[in-house]
Formats: sequence, C-alpha cells, structure tokens
Amino acid sequence: MFSASQSSKAQFLDKARQAREERRELKERERAAVQVQALIRRFLCRCRLQREIRREVEDFFEANESGSSKRSALSIFRIARKLLFVFNRKEDKERFEKLCRCILNSMDVENEPKVWYVSLALSKDLTLLWIKQIKDILWFCCEFLKQLKPDILQDSRLVNLHLTMLVTFTDTSTWKILRGKGESLRPAMNHICANIMGHLNQKGFYSVLQILLTNGLARSRPSLSKGSLTAIFSLALRPVVAAQFSDNLLRSFLIHIMSVPAIMTHLATLTPERLAVIESHDLFRKFILFLSREAQCRDVCVCLEGSHTLCLLGNLVYLGSLNDKVLEEETAHFVGVLIHMLSYCQKYVSQKKSNLTHWHPVLGWFSQTVDYGLNESMPLLTKQLQHLWGVHMIRILFSDVLSKKLLENQEIAQLPTQPVSPQNSLPMKNLFKRAFQKSASVRNILKPIGGKRVDSAEVQKVCSICVLYQTTLTTLTQIRLQILTGLTYLDDLLPKLWAFICELGPQGGLKLFLECLNNDTEESKRLLAMLMLFCDCSRHLITILDDIEVYEEQISFKLEELVTISSFLNSFVFKMIWDGIVENARGETLELFHSVHGWLMVLYERDCRRRFAPEDHWLRKDLKPSVLFQELDKDKKRAQLLLQYIPHVIPHKNRVLLFRNMVTKEKEKLGLVETSSASPHVTHITIRRSRMLEDGYEQLRQLSQNAMKGVIRVKFVNDLGVDEAGIDQDGVFKEFLEEIIKKVFDPALNLFKTTSGDERLYPSPTSYIHENYLQLFEFVGKMLGKAVYEVSQMCIVVDVPFASFFLSQLLGHHHSVFYSSVDELPSLDSEFYKNLTSIKRYDGDISDLGLTLSYDEDVMGQLVCHELVPGGKTIPVTNENKISYIHLMAHFRMHTQIKSQTAALISGFRSIIKPEWIRMFSAPELQRLISGDNAEIDLEDLKKHTVYYGGFHGSHRVIIWLWDILANDFSPEERAMFLKFVTSCSRPPLLGFAYLKPPFSIRCVEVSDDQDTGDTLGSVLRGFFTIRKKEPGGRLPTSSTCFNLLKLPNYSKKSILREKLRYAISMNTGFELS
Repeated sequence: MFSASQSSKAQFLDKARQAREERRELKERERAAVQVQALIRRFLCRCRLQREIRREVEDFFEANESGSSKRSALSIFRIARKLLFVFNRKEDKERFEKLCRCILNSMDVENEPKVWYVSLALSKDLTLLWIKQIKDILWFCCEFLKQLKPDILQDSRLVNLHLTMLVTFTDTSTWKILRGKGESLRPAMNHICANIMGHLNQKGFYSVLQILLTNGLARSRPSLSKGSLTAIFSLALRPVVAAQFSDNLLRSFLIHIMSVPAIMTHLATLTPERLAVIESHDLFRKFILFLSREAQCRDVCVCLEGSHTLCLLGNLVYLGSLNDKVLEEETAHFVGVLIHMLSYCQKYVSQKKSNLTHWHPVLGWFSQTVDYGLNESMPLLTKQLQHLWGVHMIRILFSDVLSKKLLENQEIAQLPTQPVSPQNSLPMKNLFKRAFQKSASVRNILKPIGGKRVDSAEVQKVCSICVLYQTTLTTLTQIRLQILTGLTYLDDLLPKLWAFICELGPQGGLKLFLECLNNDTEESKRLLAMLMLFCDCSRHLITILDDIEVYEEQISFKLEELVTISSFLNSFVFKMIWDGIVENARGETLELFHSVHGWLMVLYERDCRRRFAPEDHWLRKDLKPSVLFQELDKDKKRAQLLLQYIPHVIPHKNRVLLFRNMVTKEKEKLGLVETSSASPHVTHITIRRSRMLEDGYEQLRQLSQNAMKGVIRVKFVNDLGVDEAGIDQDGVFKEFLEEIIKKVFDPALNLFKTTSGDERLYPSPTSYIHENYLQLFEFVGKMLGKAVYEVSQMCIVVDVPFASFFLSQLLGHHHSVFYSSVDELPSLDSEFYKNLTSIKRYDGDISDLGLTLSYDEDVMGQLVCHELVPGGKTIPVTNENKISYIHLMAHFRMHTQIKSQTAALISGFRSIIKPEWIRMFSAPELQRLISGDNAEIDLEDLKKHTVYYGGFHGSHRVIIWLWDILANDFSPEERAMFLKFVTSCSRPPLLGFAYLKPPFSIRCVEVSDDQDTGDTLGSVLRGFFTIRKKEPGGRLPTSSTCFNLLKLPNYSKKSILREKLRYAISMNTGFELS
C-alpha cells in the first residue's frame, strides 16, 4: 500500500515537471517567433524602402534623361545621398553610372551656378556633407576601375566614365564656377581637391591606377586609349606635384606607376605630350636622386620584387635615353641606381631549374615569384632595356673613353701592311718587327702610356660604368648575347677601353690586376669588373667576325693590338694558375678567370687556324718543362690546371713527350709492357692480302678495349692462300695498320671525302650507302687511335691529312660555347665560304636573291632539299635572318650532314685515346701527332740517326753519294717520296729521327730479295771493301717499311745510284718482308 502511494507521487511530480518545460518551450517559441517576425518585418521594410529609393532614383534619372528641365545641384546631391544610402555594388552598378553621368553633365552646363554639382561646396550647410559624398563617389569609381578590363569595349567606356569623374573632381581647372569673379575661390577649392586627393591616396589610389595600367598595358598591344592613358597618368602625377615631390609620394609613384611594364614607351607612342610634362617637372632627375640613396632604393626593390623591379629599370633606362642633359649631369647617380637594382635582381637569378625557381623570359631561372601576367609585355621591356647598350647611351656613358685619340693606332694604320697569307702560314716577320719596334718590346707591352691614378675620378667613373654593364650581363641572362652585340657595335670602344686599361697605375695593367686579385676591396672589384667586361665583349666580337674582317679589314682591333692583348692575357692567366689563385677561386674571381681565359683561347684558336702572332709567342719562357713534369708526377693542382687550361705555354715537343709518357704509364698499368717477370697478352690475327680491310674489320672490331691497346701480331696470307714468310715483331702489324688506314681513307671507297682546294679528308655525307657504315667509322676511329697510341712504340705516322674542322671535332672544340662553324668553313670549302660571307656583306634586299632556309644538294644524281630549320624551305632569307642563315648553313655542312659518322669515329678513337690526352693540342698539332711533322726533312738529323748494315758505313762512297744526291740533286718533293719509300710516310717523325723506331737503316745487298738470306761475313767484308760479285746496275733499291730499312746495291757509279733511286721512289716499289 505504501509503495503504491510513493509511485503515484513520483508520477505526479514527473508530469508537473514536463508541464513546466512545455510552458517554457512555448514561451521561447513565442519569443522567437516575435523576433523572427520583427527581423522579417525589418527586412521587408528595408527592402521596401530600398525599392522605393531605387524607384525614386530611377524616376529621377528618367526625368533627367528626358531633358524636360535641368536638375539643380541640390537635387542631384539629395538623390546621390539616397543612392549611396542603399548602395550595393552589384545591384546599383547601372544607377551609379547614371549618377556619374548626371554629375558630369551638370558640370558642363554654361552659366547656371545652381546646376553645377560643385557649387554645393560653397554652401555653409552642405560643404562637409558634399565633400564626404564626393569622396565616397570617387572611391566607388576606383573600386569599379579595379574590376574593369580595358580590352572589353563596354568596360573601356566605363573606364573613361570613372576616369573622367576622378579627373574632374581632383583638379579645379575645369570648374566653371571659378571663372571670372569666382577666381578668388580657387585657393579654397584647391584645398578641397587636395583633401579629396589625400583621402583617395590613403585608401590605395595608386594601387588602383597600377592595376588599371597593368590590365591595359601589360600585353603585346595596349588596350588603353590615348585619352584613358593621358587621364591615368595625369591623375598619378597630381598628388606628386601637389606635395612638391615629397619622398613618400615619389616612392608611391615609382612603386605603382613607374613599375608598370613599358609605360614610358606607351606614353611616347600614345600620348607624347605626357613625356613633355615629365621633362618639364624634371622628374627623371628627381627619380634618380631619390633612388640614389641606398636605403630608399633597397626599399623600392623589396616592395617590387624581381619582375617589377626590372620593369622599373626599363622605364628609367628609357627615360634616360630621352634626357641626354640629365644623363650627362647625373651619370654617377644613374649608374649607381641601375647597379643597385640589377644587383637586387641578380641575388635571385639561379643557374638551374629547381623546385624553388620560376622561369623568367629575361632573367632565366628566378628564385622569386614571377608574375606570368607580365610575359606578354617582355618584348617591349627588352626593347626599353636595349637603350642601355644602344650606341646613343654608350656614347654618353663612355664619353671619357671614346674622347681619347688612339695615336698609336693611327701610326700603325699608316704602316704599309702586307697581304695576310693563307691559313696556317704567315710571312709577316717584317710587319711584326716594325710593330714591336713601335710598341717597345712584346714582353714590355704593359708599360703605361699616361699613368692614370686608380683613385682618380675619371678611372672611378669608367670602372662604375663597366660594373654596370658586367652586372647587366650576369643578371639579364636570356638576352646576354644582345647586350654583348650592342656593346661591340662601336668599332672604337674596345680598342680605346684597352688603351685606357693600359694607362692604369704607375706600373701598368698586369701587375695592378694581379694585385687586385689579392685585395678584397670594392675598388679592386671594380677594376677587375672593367677587365672582365673588356674580355667578354672582345671575345664576343672576335667570335662573330669572319677572317676577312679580322685579318684584312681589321675591324676594331689591329693585328698588332691582338698580339699585345694576347700576350697580356697569356701572362695574366698563367700567373693566376701558377700563383695558386685559381685553385681556391670562387664566385667573382672564378668568373673573371673564365672570362679572361675564354678570350685568350678564342685568340689562340684563331691564331692556330691562321697565324697573326710571331713564332713562340704563346710560350712562357719562365716555365721550365722539367719543373712542370715533376709537379705533374706529384699530382700538384697548379700543374694539372695549367695542362687543362693553357697547355700551349708548354713547348710542343714537351707536350708530345708528355702525351707519350701518359700512354706508356697506361700501358704499364694495363700490363701491356714486356717485363722481366711477365709478358703482355698477344692477340694473333690472320689477314688475307686480297681482303685486308674486310678481314681486319671482322677480326679487330670484336676485340675488347684493352686487347685493342695491347700487342697484336699479324700473319699475312698471300693470294695463293699460303702464309707469307717472316715473323711479326711490330713491323708486320705496322705495315698492316698503315695499309688499312690507306684503304679506308681512300676517297674512292666513299667513307671519306676530300675538301675542295687543299684536298683534306673528312667523313663523306653519302657514306651511308655502305652497309653497317657506322660500325665501319667506329672501326676507323679505333685504327686511327691505335696508330696514335703506338706512335712511341712503333713510331707509326700515317700520311692522312684531315680537314681542320674535322680535327676540331675530334678534339671536342665544337662543344665549346665560343666555337663558330663559320670560322671553320674555309677548311671545308673556301669558295662556298666566300659565297656565304658575301651574303653578309650584301647591301641590297637579300630577299631578292630568292634564298630559303634550306640547302639543295645533288646526291647521286638526285636533287635533295635539306631544311636547315623545320619548314625551312618555305621561310625566305631576309636581311633580318641572313646572319642566322649563314651560321645554320655552315653548321649543316660541317656538323649535321656528317653528325652520325663523326660521332661513331670519335667513339672509336676515344676508346683508345683518352680525350684529356689530346686536349693539350690544337688542331694543326693533332694533325702533326697523327701524320708527323710538316716541316722539310732534316737530312743532317736523318744521317745522324742512321744505322748501317752489310758492310756499309758513314764514310762508304755509296753512302756519301746517297746523302749528296738527297741533299743536292733531289727536290723537296723527291726527298719526301724517298722518306715515304723507306718508312711509308712522307713526313718526318714529330720529334725528329731520333724518335723513329726502328731507326732508319741502310743495308748493302748483293742479290735480289728472293735470294737474300741476310748478312754473312763474306757479304759484309765485300760490302765494306767495295768488292762486287757482279755489277748490280740492273737492280733497283728496295725497302722494308716495317723496319724502316733501305736495301741498297753496291753501285759503281753515282749516276747509276741517282737514276735507280729516283726510279724506285717514283714507281713506289712496295713493301718486301725481311
């Protein structure tokens, strides 16, 4: 009973609680409903009010457009106030446009002050309200301008409308209320305008103009009209002028307006009168002076970042090109500002692509964010920057250098010059003698002419300008060639800059520059920058000049000047390496070294192709080869660097010995040399004489690299299939190698072709007709490499004259950034070279010649058209692209046509000869390494190193006759034929006959070769005492070329010896195995 009453009580309490909660929830719902209803009523009321206001505004504008009556300024003010009260940018866009037009129309009415909207500014009650209203209206105009695209027709009209509003109410010049008696109100009105302008500036007025200008101008064709651009620039200039060019406003103007891509160019094109305004305010000078303060320049650069800093730079350069007077007066400040801005950009220029870099069409890989929206305007920006290295600005900036007279040059020019000889020959000793007498000594060319002080204002100015251009080259990486071409356009700039350099310091250039390398001061860096700029520009100039321009016309530099410059460069680079500066060089010092070394090597390679320097000009007399070799053995870094960068300072003979030493060391390392404890592995091959090339190719191409470098023994099989007698102790292999090389390089085989004129060999473009022609070329490369590899062991020299351009490719020179195909073209076809360079000098319209970027060739009776570029046969050659055509044509003839053949041959050659071994030789020197010396045969040297057999001796009458016949009766050509007869090569060994292996020997023979069994005691005694079995007058001299052996019968008369020897060498009686 008790538990039941408790249960009912709990239920009652639970129901009471639920009832209370329901009542509370009901009250909450009622209160929420009231609030929602209030909000909705308020919203509906507000919407109703907005609709009514907007309807009223529309009625107002409709009545205004009907033109029934002119609206008063007060009515416009009131309706504008209402519109601004409910203003929504999306909904009220058209109404706002109508309001702006209405206000502008009111300002155009004549002689009705009450209609003029600006008249409300004179009302005591409404002045402040009117000012606030016009500020709001103008800022809404700015907001709309940010979103408009000037390239859309509708938007361009709105741009004009909003700009007209801003122009009208930020300046009092168009206000009719101030005419006549109202003139006294102008100061007050100007003050109101300044107030409005200040308000807009605070809200970001310049940012708005920057966005509008960038949208309209950062493209290939500007979309802003003349009126719009004029209005924008006038608006931008007003605050600056009003503030009397204060630093704050100059800063804003530079950051937001002057950084718009190519804005100065667009002003000059569309509205040149604006440039006159800039000039009238002397703005260019003010900009330069403002930026000349380092902190302010850095602040501007940081605000702009890289892309826009470059745009600002372009506009400043363009302005400078239009203001000669200011540029001349403020050169130092102008140069300083550009250096600072370029240096800022340079910090973010990267050498390679990474996750942190972006591609910029002028700067290259750039580690700051790149505004890709500016890319369309980059061509215009580049055109602006081109003024910096244009002739006009260079003349102004380098006026101190260009004003100098080169008296020495004028004297040299009056010297009677001799015609320069063909390639690699130079009978110019008298010319050099006169040149050296005029300029003291070759080794003393650094003696200063005037002795300028390094700290003088003139030197500091020139150094700063050189720093500017050097910084430009290292920053604007993608237009570097354009800059170099511009700097080399004036023929007299570089010679005069060289003369200026030679005047530096009391002890001349070399010592001064070497001292600068050890001083880490700003002054030293500036001096070195001048040297670096000179080297970069001169190297570029000489690279693009052809032989006629360098040797005959002598553009920019006289040949005598190139001699003195190369001497300076040679000494400077040598000192940098030998004094250990290059070993630890980093950054700018390393760049300087590469710059100077690059210019030096361009001159050296030009001299190798066609001499301009005297004999031994490139050697260093203070470098002892023995010391160098000792340091190389000890792996000293400076010796290795010397061999890597300037091997030409070492005498050629020592380099050949060094090469042979390298080969010998490798042979020892590979176990290819006979020792007391081990013998090298020998590869035996059998060769049929009738199929020497085929058998050699099949058996040798399979060999490994080390086997090819090792000992190879040859067994010849004659036409009857019988093994030929004799044991190969290098002699037979030497003959085999010489015969193989003779066959493969025979033009009749069509693996190789001869050049027109001097008939030098290069891979045939039509060699592809051979089956497996690339494998054949690789085999040829291996055979050639083997011949060079064994030159010290067997003294193999192959009489194969290669074209100079092909030798350059064998050395890898064609991969150099300084390599010019046009320079090498004469070594392929001198007539074709003359025809190509005549196009360069053609004064008329080149398109009249009907050329295209293609090359037509007769290939085995069929005309084949090769396109030099994709679609080249449809692209005409014009005055604009003719230089490209010349280079493309030269590159095609010497590289593209034979690219695969050359690559295969080089691959085979380098499998035997390491590239670094021959890198120390020039192209002519490599030819001598392959084919022996091209000098006349030194008979005294040959006689000194001759060995006699069979009873012959140096005082034997036949031997005396032989040497006398060779010296006095034979011509140089016959002497060469004699050498070819006994050694298989018409050229003497590279280092003289002391290095001929086996040594040249002469043996007295009594019988024919098929009966000859060698020397016996009797035969030797008979030969020694000139006792003959019978008169040998009917027999000819014979030879064994593999042993360099001349077999000479014991003739009784000198005349018989002369006749028989001449006949034998002319008939070229071949190899006979001993």
